[in-house]
Amino acid sequence: MNVKVHVVFYSMYGHVYRMAEAVADGAGSVPGVDAVLRQVPETLSSEVLEKMGASETRKAFAHVPVADSDSLAEADAVIFGTPTRFGNMCAQMRAFLDRTGGLWAKGAMIGKIGSVFVSTGSQHSGHETTITSFHTTLLHHGMIIVGCPYSASGLTNMAEITGGSPYGAGTLAGGDGSRQPSENELEIARFQGAHVAQLALRLRG
Repeated sequence: MNVKVHVVFYSMYGHVYRMAEAVADGAGSVPGVDAVLRQVPETLSSEVLEKMGASETRKAFAHVPVADSDSLAEADAVIFGTPTRFGNMCAQMRAFLDRTGGLWAKGAMIGKIGSVFVSTGSQHSGHETTITSFHTTLLHHGMIIVGCPYSASGLTNMAEITGGSPYGAGTLAGGDGSRQPSENELEIARFQGAHVAQLALRLRG
């Protein structure tokens, strides 16, 4: 049976979705690994999303199945993607994780790999604090935290503005959301997906 890597994300304007695709591509490129892409349930009404200008952008990933928190127990590794909200994960991701109490009670996530990637509006909008604060929940579940090591050469790219850190891949959306993930950011995301998948294989072996 192949190792299962779940890529579970929330995206409002599509930036995290594009990163999630890259993460899943990286994980799925590892022989013996099945990568599963899922989005967390929306908590905002359609009216609010319309006012926020997110209705059209969300159509690009409307085909991605909605994650069931209990299905996380089927994964060998889970890579979470979230936009930042004042240096923390978004409310939709928090609500999803808050529904995993049953998994915690059974110890269902103990020993599984957990990893995180993000999107922010600017260079200093909480890439690192969002990921490291996210880790707290994963540690309470007994998960093994994996970041994105500097063997991902894109992390040291000084020729352009770029997201990403040893804590995890990241992209910069711009204040108006007009900036899309760069190829360097997507390559870091692919690297993170492959890195997590390779470690999951070792743990299974």
